[in-house]
Amino acid sequence: MIEELRSELTQVNQAIIGLEQLAQGQGKGRGRPPAWMKEAEADAPKKRGRPPGKKNQDKLER
Repeated sequence: MIEELRSELTQVNQAIIGLEQLAQGQGKGRGRPPAWMKEAEADAPKKRGRPPGKKNQDKLER
């Protein structure tokens, strides 16, 4: 039982280290995001409205 708890403690510590590294925000990563991050973004509400920069683009076309 003690060995199981020690292995769980190791896993929790590794998870904490990983989350701390993500929180530091080492800039935008290159390439495709991991699958778990893509799933988290899919659960987030969709942004509505005009995309940034589109407002100025319309004025230039006229």
